[in-house]
Amino acid sequence: MSVTAISQPGKAFVRLHEGNVLTCYLDSRKIPTIGTGFTMRSESCRREFARIGITQLVPGKTKLTTDQSDAILDAVMAAEFVPAVIANSPEDRKQHQLDAAASAVFNLGTGAMQWEWARLWRAGRLQEAANYLATHYNTAGGKRLAGLVRRRQEEALLFAKGIYTGVADSLPEGAPRQATAAPTPPDPVVQEAQDLLTSAGFNPGGIDGWMGERTKAAVIAYQRAHPHLVADGIIGTATLTQLRRDAAAAREAIGRTAASGLGSAVTAWLGGLPWGWFAAAAMLIALTYVAYRNRDLLVRRWNTWHSKLLRRT
Repeated sequence: MSVTAISQPGKAFVRLHEGNVLTCYLDSRKIPTIGTGFTMRSESCRREFARIGITQLVPGKTKLTTDQSDAILDAVMAAEFVPAVIANSPEDRKQHQLDAAASAVFNLGTGAMQWEWARLWRAGRLQEAANYLATHYNTAGGKRLAGLVRRRQEEALLFAKGIYTGVADSLPEGAPRQATAAPTPPDPVVQEAQDLLTSAGFNPGGIDGWMGERTKAAVIAYQRAHPHLVADGIIGTATLTQLRRDAAAAREAIGRTAASGLGSAVTAWLGGLPWGWFAAAAMLIALTYVAYRNRDLLVRRWNTWHSKLLRRT
C-alpha cells in the first residue's frame, strides 16, 4: 500500500527546521509569519486562520496557542503539501521519502516537486536525487544561507537513509537549539547568528559556532530590544530572521546613500552646480527612504541604545 500521509517524526522534523513561533513576526522578506512558517500567502493557511477568527497577521500582536499551531500544521500538510508530493512521486515511495519531500516543499513551495531532484526520484535514481537535494536550493535573496544548507543536507539524509536528524524521544517537537555544551562540529547557524550579533553591536564572544554562555547573553540582550521576541537566549526562527533583517537594512542604507550621493555629485559637477549640496540632499533622501522602509528596526535600535526593555504585547 502506498504511503499517503506524513508521519509524526516527519512533522517533528519540519518543526525542528521551521520553528514554532507563537507570536507573529516579519520574516526575511518582511512577510508576516506565525507558527510553523504560516503566512496569509497560503490558501490553506488562510482557511485555517479563518476557522479560529484570524483575518490578519499583525507582527508582535497576533498569537496562536500550541494546540492551534499543531492543528494548522496538520491541516495545511494534508490539504496542500503532502498531496503535491503524492501526485509527483512514485507509487512505491517510502515513508521517510515522503517525509523528506514534504519538508522540502513546505519550505520551497509545491513547485519544487517539478525540479531536478524530484525528476531524479521519479526516474528511480534515488541516490542521485538525494545528492542533488543536498547540494541545491539553499539560497535566499541570492545569498547562500547556513540554515538552508544544513536543512537540505538533513532532508537528503532523511530521503536516502531514513535518518530524522535532531528528532528523538528526548527532544520536544519543534524545539529550537539552545545554549548547551559546545557542539562538535561547530553549528553553522550559531556561527551566522554570532556574526550578525557582532555587526549589530552585541558581543557574543568569538565567532566559533559554539552556543556558550556569552553568546546566550548576547542573544538575550538582542531579544530584549525587540518587542516580538521572547528573551530566552534561544536562536529560534524569529530571532535569526530579525538578525538578518537588521543586517540587510544596514547594507541597504549604506548602498543607497553611497550610490545616491555619488550620482548626484557627478551630475551636479557636470552641470556646473554646487555638487556638495546636491550630494548631501540625495543622501538625505536615500536615508529617509531606507528609514521609512525599516522604521520598526529603527524603533528597536533606539530602545537598545537607551536600555529600554520592551514587553511583548
